[in-house]
Amino acid sequence: MNQQRLIDTFIELVKIDSESGNERAIADHLKQLYAELGFEVTEDDTQAQTGFGAGNLIMKLNGNTDQDTILLSCHMDTVTPGKGIQPIITDNVIHTDGTTILGADDKAGIAAMIEAIRTINEVNMPHGDIEVVISVGEESHLIGASVLDGTQFNAKYGYALDAGSKVGTIVNQAPTNATLNIRITGVTAHAGVAPENGVSAINIAARAINNMKLGRIDDETTANIGTIDGGSRTNIVAEQCTIVAEARSLVDSKMEAQVAHMKEACLTAAAELGGKAEVEIKVNYPAFHVEKDAKAIEVATKAAENIGRKVEVVSNGGGSDVNFINQFVPTVVLAVGYEDIHTVNEKMPIEELNKLTEQVIEIIKLA
Repeated sequence: MNQQRLIDTFIELVKIDSESGNERAIADHLKQLYAELGFEVTEDDTQAQTGFGAGNLIMKLNGNTDQDTILLSCHMDTVTPGKGIQPIITDNVIHTDGTTILGADDKAGIAAMIEAIRTINEVNMPHGDIEVVISVGEESHLIGASVLDGTQFNAKYGYALDAGSKVGTIVNQAPTNATLNIRITGVTAHAGVAPENGVSAINIAARAINNMKLGRIDDETTANIGTIDGGSRTNIVAEQCTIVAEARSLVDSKMEAQVAHMKEACLTAAAELGGKAEVEIKVNYPAFHVEKDAKAIEVATKAAENIGRKVEVVSNGGGSDVNFINQFVPTVVLAVGYEDIHTVNEKMPIEELNKLTEQVIEIIKLA
């Protein structure tokens, strides 16, 4: 591998604005680049469904042996603020000027994948077919992955290059996630003249939240109140209040039970105080779980050991494209080594970028 070329590729990628929903420029750049690497390149037709800036990129490099077909996955979008990124290298760490995110999530994964493919092409390394998916809208509840057509993939197993921690860490399970949009209605009244004639929607919300089990529910389940908005003026009993909350669990039935509990707390509080609660529930993505003895983990473990990295197989509390990809290809998430993602303090240690590339090359070699 060419370490300077890897760094240059990463810096080139992060300079292309690609905030979630605005992926057109990065998609066009990647389509041309992967075509030059010898891939068959397709952009799927899901843009009309998602309303995002591009479709998902589905690409295939034909193998020169009958080794296993593997899938490699990344996402092209970033969180905000991600416009006009100016990468800086200090003490072998790539960061920004502090006004934007860096975009190592997930352009470090893309850069490592590109350098790995360039390397195997240059040395004519034996490999099976390599399928690649680079999604849009991962940072927006995995919207691109949610509409992927799984019938177009033939891979036996896969790897998403998109997790924190040191390279060598493998994520084999992550939770399902549901959002609760709660609308509480009370009865308006003058707060100073006739408060007894009103029913405060905010009071109903407070009672409901007080009766909810939140935070860490058990080793597999969490729940959180994200936002509350209600009322208009101090002299008016609040007629409306909205709550946005979430529940997650590694076990679908536990998530469903937690959501039901939170909904019931709202309905009960509203009934007790004389108001009304409406709860809209949306399951954003399913849970995934890959057994520790699966081939994907066996190969990734050996690859990490071959580059001198300690291996740890862990669960993750967040979602990724793998939550959907696992429905058609057994896939795990590989740690990229980025730090402080989704903040203006985001960093990408060059050593981790190098090691991730080495691990991807080893995976292709071992497949």
